[in-house]
Amino acid sequence: MDKIPLTAAGYKKLDEELKHLKSVERPAIIRAISEAREHGDLSENAEYHSAKEKQSFIEGRVKELEGVLSLADVINPAKMSGTVKFGATVYLVDEDTDEEKTFQIVGEYEADIEKGRLNMKSPLARALIGKDEGDSVEVRTPGGDKAYEIAKIEFK
Repeated sequence: MDKIPLTAAGYKKLDEELKHLKSVERPAIIRAISEAREHGDLSENAEYHSAKEKQSFIEGRVKELEGVLSLADVINPAKMSGTVKFGATVYLVDEDTDEEKTFQIVGEYEADIEKGRLNMKSPLARALIGKDEGDSVEVRTPGGDKAYEIAKIEFK
């Protein structure tokens, strides 16, 4: 199986979610199922079916997180330098509007575009990887082609 690249912060966040699911959510749903069973006929018991559905979701997420964490390759960006690669924080300037954007290149399990964490498999990240400061990249987006200049690359 392939290793899954994660930053230390991404690993910690997933590990905390896993611990929360196992220590808080799982016991709570077991109690909810037990209480719902006490209400009698399970075939018409909406609380029971809802709790079982939530239990299924929690168990699925636990298995997913355990799988990801077992295959995790924790990479420390602070020990890197050079061109854009996993973990790099990239400062971009839109060549049409001069708008500045900042993204950190991360794995799919820690990507969050709202927080500037760009999935390394996204079209923009793939266009940036291997490039250097001052390079220009073009990327096809749903809104049309965009051109960016790499103003700065940091590894922190």
